[in-house]
Amino acid sequence: MKIGIQIVLWIASIFFAYKIYDSINGPIKFNQTKNERYSKVINRLKDIRTAQIAHRDVRGTFSDNFDSLVKFIDEGHFTLIEKRDSSYLEYDRTYRIDMLREVIVIDTLGTVEVKDSLFGTSTRYQNMAYVPIEGVDDQKFEIAAKVIDKNGYKVPVFEVKVKKEVILFDQNKDLVKQENETVSVDGVNGPEIVLGSLSNVSTNGNWPTIFDAKQE
Repeated sequence: MKIGIQIVLWIASIFFAYKIYDSINGPIKFNQTKNERYSKVINRLKDIRTAQIAHRDVRGTFSDNFDSLVKFIDEGHFTLIEKRDSSYLEYDRTYRIDMLREVIVIDTLGTVEVKDSLFGTSTRYQNMAYVPIEGVDDQKFEIAAKVIDKNGYKVPVFEVKVKKEVILFDQNKDLVKQENETVSVDGVNGPEIVLGSLSNVSTNGNWPTIFDAKQE
């Protein structure tokens, strides 16, 4: 019986030691995984932002779906222009003399493909609709775009987002819940990673600047 009790105590000691270790090491591993995955997601959102800004510059609005955005990159062209100052003499009827008029002359130089300009030889834009996390890589980002009234002006806006629980699908549920409630200058606040806004004129994301220094 004494040996049995010792065995039970040893098992209990190992169990509680593991629990203590897990309670300390668990959040550390969670944060490492979280930051690695957030970095991948944010880098893809940056590609989406680059494509959306190009779409607006060429077509005047943002795209509200990924199929049209990818098609635009494949088929779109930027127009290359050159601006130069010029001047000429024009007769002024008030002063009855020739007066110098200064103007800006815009010359069209040609066009360049959007794909080559933005992504070079890379084809990564073809998968920009999908969350780049193994296990949920068939999951798409949510995307929307519209035109809003801002101080009497019609302004195009867009928003792309994904829930944190999608990115952290296989992580400790309690830690994911805590992450969804994050309010910090060093963290991604709220339950989603969001690029842009449907209510404000913005092409920024809700992530801290530390992620802007990380690249794939």
